[in-house]
Amino acid sequence: MLPPCYIVIAVLGALVLLHLLFELHYFTRSLLTVVVGLFCKKNRHILDTLSVRGICLTSDIDVLLYHMNNARYLREVDFARIDFYQRTGLLSHIRAKGGGVVQGAATIRYRRFIRPFTIFRIDSRIIYWDSTSIFMEHRFVTPKDNFVRAIAVCRQRVIDCNAEEIMTDLLLRPEPKMANQLTGVTNPSAVIEMEPEDKDNKMHTVVLDPVRPDGLPAKPALPLEVAKWLESNEISSANLRNGC
Repeated sequence: MLPPCYIVIAVLGALVLLHLLFELHYFTRSLLTVVVGLFCKKNRHILDTLSVRGICLTSDIDVLLYHMNNARYLREVDFARIDFYQRTGLLSHIRAKGGGVVQGAATIRYRRFIRPFTIFRIDSRIIYWDSTSIFMEHRFVTPKDNFVRAIAVCRQRVIDCNAEEIMTDLLLRPEPKMANQLTGVTNPSAVIEMEPEDKDNKMHTVVLDPVRPDGLPAKPALPLEVAKWLESNEISSANLRNGC
């Protein structure tokens, strides 16, 4: 039998090797996000805004040591997107259709620093979709002042299936429950009763307007800033094709 010190050295060596070969923190946190979303949080409607919380640790700061590294923002967006995929059923539905989803493009605008040990919240929502892509917005908000520190827009490219069909299927899902009788509402199919993120808050009702004749929420118009961003992407692609 090997001496205990050899076993300890072997285990430590294996951990170091795993850390060198794989991004253990990223995979561990991704798995934790899935587990928490699956067992500790409620499922939400595909058009809801979902929130996850984070904190800027010493491993997140840049070389100046006084704010979060710019690259960390998009990394945090990954975890927010995993939570969104899990709780809305978006990823599982895409896979059920035999498709997949990859990030096609991303843009981010920084407005104010996130200091070390600052707690922040990422609010994620779908802002537009077409037959090939789903566009998501992610806002970094500090709860203490409710200020939007950064805002990212990501284009999720849906492959081997139609994104329009995916979104229509998810809009048809019965969860969350549709309200049947609400005072002052002429189209009860356009009213969604949603559980709040904060357990201390009461149930609130959101009216999705406008609606289609079939009662489903209408697809939102393409935001101007997203349209301009897509235009710049097309210009960049054309330049690359022309060898610029």
